Amino acid sequence: MLTLPAADARLEPYRLIGTTITPRAPRTPLTRTAFAAAHVVSDPLRERNPWDTRPAVDWDATLGFRQQLWDQGLHLAEAMDTAQRGMGVDWPTALELIQRTMRAAKAHPMLPRVACGAGTDHAQTPATPDAILAAYTTQAEAIEAAGGQLILMASRAFTAINATEDTYRKVYRRLIDGAAQPVILHWLGDMFDPALTGYWGSTNVARASDFVLSLIAENPAKVDGIKISLLDQAHEEAFRARLPAGVRLYTGDDFNYAPLIEGDGTHYSHALLGIFAAIAPAAAQALEALAQGDAKTYHNLLAPTVPLSREIFRAPTRFYKAGIAFLSWLNGHQSHFIMPAGFQSSRDITHYAQVFRLADQAGLLSNPDLAEARMKTLLALHGIDQD
Repeated sequence: MLTLPAADARLEPYRLIGTTITPRAPRTPLTRTAFAAAHVVSDPLRERNPWDTRPAVDWDATLGFRQQLWDQGLHLAEAMDTAQRGMGVDWPTALELIQRTMRAAKAHPMLPRVACGAGTDHAQTPATPDAILAAYTTQAEAIEAAGGQLILMASRAFTAINATEDTYRKVYRRLIDGAAQPVILHWLGDMFDPALTGYWGSTNVARASDFVLSLIAENPAKVDGIKISLLDQAHEEAFRARLPAGVRLYTGDDFNYAPLIEGDGTHYSHALLGIFAAIAPAAAQALEALAQGDAKTYHNLLAPTVPLSREIFRAPTRFYKAGIAFLSWLNGHQSHFIMPAGFQSSRDITHYAQVFRLADQAGLLSNPDLAEARMKTLLALHGIDQD
């Protein structure tokens, strides 16, 4: 029995009730491509001046977390915003992460796909189209040299200069056409990063959609897909119906992923989701059920994860990374709850208590005794002692 805080600051008893979903490899090929965006595990014993210097990474734990995702049949989106790009993790650390991950992926028996985020975050706010292109190219070339597929991450550099559609077209045309293999585009809404407001040259979502669809249509053979994270199910459904044949919609909607992935009978979304790193056993086994035509099991597995995901990604949504790392700690994938730049402080104890409750109810505490013991430690640090 635990004493947990509620949203109104009351303390209330809570007893674990969930039935743990045991992680395992898929028993049938999946019909949806599913990338889990994974976080970075800090090494708190080597961390120095965490706000001013490169983060110290626990590489064994970081790669171990990825291994268990691959073991369950999931692919990996590497060095994305889930890994705190621009929020504690710099480009040199991200590149080392990509290189280490690619070596591990090539040795894994599941031969997982790894798509890696290329951006402009190493450059000092590039202020011209040519400078933005050069910054992207530096990262893209390094990722391709390591063997990774490109995700062209949304860059704050565009919105910082109020870039027009012509600027986006000039930069993206060169990046898409010059890539070694088809790329994944990345449309991250301002709820994830307020600095990306007006991406694609307009704050009007319909106009921005028309633009990026035209960009894809110019050379669809070089676009694997586009990840959309706008938390708008109706928009995503309409957008994916307009994509050229063979171009995937990778949902980044951490609120509505279950119906989007299932589809409407004509179109469906694939997945590139931060929440899949936190709910991997439920997600992987739900996708297996979907591949087997078992919609009931699919929804039974995913339905309890939706309240959990909505809590982890609640506003301010950009702080969701803390919930991903918190569950990793509860489930024994890391020995501590310390994040690059002290990012664990971005959420409060009532949030973590609710994530704990919802993870239990979704069957996502892999070792309930360990999770309860670690939750008690966190509660004690917040002055909530247990009887």
